[in-house]
Amino acid sequence: MAKKPSVSSVRGRPAAKNARPTPDHKLDFSDIPESTDDELKKARRVGRPKSKTGKQLIAIRLSPKLLETIRRMAAKQKKPYQTLIHELLGKAASRAA
Repeated sequence: MAKKPSVSSVRGRPAAKNARPTPDHKLDFSDIPESTDDELKKARRVGRPKSKTGKQLIAIRLSPKLLETIRRMAAKQKKPYQTLIHELLGKAASRAA
């Protein structure tokens, strides 16, 4: 089966590599009707769902070799590598405590 070509526009043509996004002040929003109060009341937040156990975002530097090893381990366990790192750190911290 042939792979479907990747497209980034409605017409099916790839966007130019040097294409830049149009700034908001140049967009014409005149044809979009204002939202009613009822629509705004029904609106819901879109994005990552809130979790009961929120986590703090950090930056950590790992050697490329270690990161690749962790990613392979995570793939074998069919889980995201960040989740695996969290689990490994949790186990190590509970053993050290």
